[in-house]
Amino acid sequence: MSRREEKRAEREDRLAEQRSRAALTARRSGEDGGDARPGGGPGAHDGTRGRPGAHGGAGEPGGAPAPRPSAPSRSRRGADSTASRPRELYVPPRGWHGAGGGRVGYLDPPTMWRATTVQACGMWPFAAGSGSPMTGVPLGQHLFTGATVCGDPLNWFTRARYISNPSLFMLGMPGLGKSTLVNRMLIGLAATGVVPLVLGDLKPDYADTVRALGGQVISIGRGRGGINVLDPGAMGEAAVRIGGEAGEVLKAETHGRVLNMVAALITIVRGRPMDDHEQSVLSAVLHHLRERGTPGRAPLLPDLLRVLTEGPDRVRAVTLDRGNETRYRDAVDPLHRSLLGILDGPLGDTFTSETSTRIDPNAPAVCIDISGIGEADTQLTAAAMLAAWSDGLGTVAASHALADAGLAPRRWFFTVLDELWRPLRAASGIVDRIDALTRLNRSLGLGDAKITHTLKDAEALGTDADRAKARGFVERAGMVVCAGLPRTEMEELGKVVGLSQREIELVSSWSSPPGWGMTGEHEEPPGRGRFLIKVGGRPGIPIKVAITDAERRLHNTNTRWTTDEEAVEQAAARAARDIARAAGQAGPGGWSA
Repeated sequence: MSRREEKRAEREDRLAEQRSRAALTARRSGEDGGDARPGGGPGAHDGTRGRPGAHGGAGEPGGAPAPRPSAPSRSRRGADSTASRPRELYVPPRGWHGAGGGRVGYLDPPTMWRATTVQACGMWPFAAGSGSPMTGVPLGQHLFTGATVCGDPLNWFTRARYISNPSLFMLGMPGLGKSTLVNRMLIGLAATGVVPLVLGDLKPDYADTVRALGGQVISIGRGRGGINVLDPGAMGEAAVRIGGEAGEVLKAETHGRVLNMVAALITIVRGRPMDDHEQSVLSAVLHHLRERGTPGRAPLLPDLLRVLTEGPDRVRAVTLDRGNETRYRDAVDPLHRSLLGILDGPLGDTFTSETSTRIDPNAPAVCIDISGIGEADTQLTAAAMLAAWSDGLGTVAASHALADAGLAPRRWFFTVLDELWRPLRAASGIVDRIDALTRLNRSLGLGDAKITHTLKDAEALGTDADRAKARGFVERAGMVVCAGLPRTEMEELGKVVGLSQREIELVSSWSSPPGWGMTGEHEEPPGRGRFLIKVGGRPGIPIKVAITDAERRLHNTNTRWTTDEEAVEQAAARAARDIARAAGQAGPGGWSA
């Protein structure tokens, strides 16, 4: 209650109190005046008045009728009846003024409690319908009820068990807040001990947040840093540390991961997948390098060319050359040419040298920043993203292997795969590589969030098999989150997820553009910050996300369209000082002295 309202209430209470006292005083004075009039008291008449007596009462023949009671007698009866009733006294709702009056300055608002229908079934007996989920990171408010909605893939998989796969797939038009919602999940999960891994930040959207969390930011690009795809990284170190049979198993897994990554680079350069016999040759070359290489030094891509040129017996046996040099060269030359295309092509500067910065397994958060790669360089972007994912997921596998051996604490991870459409369009067969890297996240203690614009990103792939596999990303996701999408896109998504007509209309309305503002102020699109969360066949949960000032400073995807107001103000101040200094040096008539 404001001070003005409190004063108004006090004035009203005083007036009501004065009226109550005046009415009570008038009532008392009226009762006392009636008793003081002549004949009004108890002794104003004798005991024979109105009673049959010698003077000819009503019971005597011929007697005069008994006189009627006088006015004082009626007044007396009224006074007696008034005295018998309790006196009504007005009590202000906030107490009397003065000492001992119980005056209350203001009323505290009642305490609000939140409970389930099981805990407070008597106070809230409405059992129909379903409430908002309260497990996980606080995301926003329910669009219709205003209730708080919480959720993220890890908590809904481990604690609430709403989903069977700790993964999220998000679709929406640009500029509606997809990255902002995932950024909130990232911050909330980091507060609970989960390690966020942003494996390929393209804009960057998450680098500042990771720095604020005390995490590690690694820059990849020409002149910025590189990744050695043959480096076993954290998995190799963990295999040596664990030793024994478990260490050998981890070494074999490391070999398979390196083989898949080199095959992905060759697929990007060729524009088609590798042949099966070429993968066998490449695997033999990697085994040879691991057995004959220098301890403590990871091989490089030029070492692959050297081994192919030398042609050791282990590699020749895979090619089935049978001692014929021509047959051997015919088998390895296509692979040799593709490796030369990597080294001398657009990928060479980034993948031919040693890893500039390794991922720290103990970091609270990790972001691999590839925003320095140009938008038009699709091959390098796809290769850098795949290399970052391979290195990051290898770090996750190493962490769990150390925890299984009792050498490190158990940690959970949350990966963010933003702008998924860019590596998907780089080359045919990339879908297989992404699918191989991310399909087993449930067994790896890993939650992931994949972000793209529409399902048409998958339709643009080259083959029907790739398109079907890309659709499988959505079908296997435990959570599907939709921002504003056109109606045609929502109807197509409804065939995969299962959307009602009301949900299609709701999300389609969020894709409308903002109105034509007449005031010159910035108007946001109506769908910004609004999302629909779908889990299986359950009804969707529409939410509204309102970001805080801290989030707004850390996460701004339009930094290059934002005016640096501080720099403008500083430039204006310098110009004003220069003008003042020039005016002070000028003589009469404005001429310089």
